[in-house]
Amino acid sequence: MNKVWFITGCSTGFGRNLAQEVLQNGGKVAVTARNTNDVKDIVNKYPDTAFAITLDVTKPLQVKDAVQQAINKFGQIDVLVNNAGIGYFGAIEESEEDQVRRMFEINFFGLNAVTTEVLPHLRKQRSGHIINISSVGGSVAFPGVGMYNATKFAVTGYSESLAKELAPLGIKVTVIAPSGFRTDWAGRSANNTKIVIDDYKATAHTNQHTIRGNSGIQPGDPVRAAQAIIKIVETEAAPVRLFLGAGALKGIRNKMAEMQNDIDAWEETTLWADNPPS
Repeated sequence: MNKVWFITGCSTGFGRNLAQEVLQNGGKVAVTARNTNDVKDIVNKYPDTAFAITLDVTKPLQVKDAVQQAINKFGQIDVLVNNAGIGYFGAIEESEEDQVRRMFEINFFGLNAVTTEVLPHLRKQRSGHIINISSVGGSVAFPGVGMYNATKFAVTGYSESLAKELAPLGIKVTVIAPSGFRTDWAGRSANNTKIVIDDYKATAHTNQHTIRGNSGIQPGDPVRAAQAIIKIVETEAAPVRLFLGAGALKGIRNKMAEMQNDIDAWEETTLWADNPPS
């Protein structure tokens, strides 16, 4: 592997594991984090191929500077991994606007800021691969995390459109949709709403308790997830969507079946809505 990777959110979780796997396999990595002390151990272990860069994806000047630092250091960027993100627990009615807006700034607008800063370099090369970390919750909605779902649905739709725009330019896009993995997402990386409405106890609150209770014991292995991402970057036939984990597979198959049922049941009304001008 001789590619240069630019990975956001490397202090924990998928970003950290992916950076380590890429470096272990001979790649070069711009290892970004809001606090580079969190990734000092990675850089110390791979001083010739790892480069730590301070990056808060919600700060445009930092985004611009971080990308330029990576180009100055390695000469190019071959793989962009938009991993930085946070979670938020609360029924939609319970959700606090300031917390939701902050989550959108990180999960979606920050992702877009990094992508649009890197894209001119990839277009000039006529090559590259953009990996956007979404979630099975970017295709399948769950109670108690509706606003998080909204950010990840946005990432998924964005990625699918971007893939069609960039394919003729030789640039690939893959959106990753994991289910439960042993990262910090369900722990310290996700806040709870301070508003509690008892009517959501059986739906939103129950699901929140389940997710929190499984934190650290999920079946998903983040090292294997990192290896899967490396695998698709190294293949010519990279997918636009990659679901990771049995929970993600079950979730998307159930969603597809539900959609097919609705489509079939209401096909007549769907077609009736068209009334071409005479």
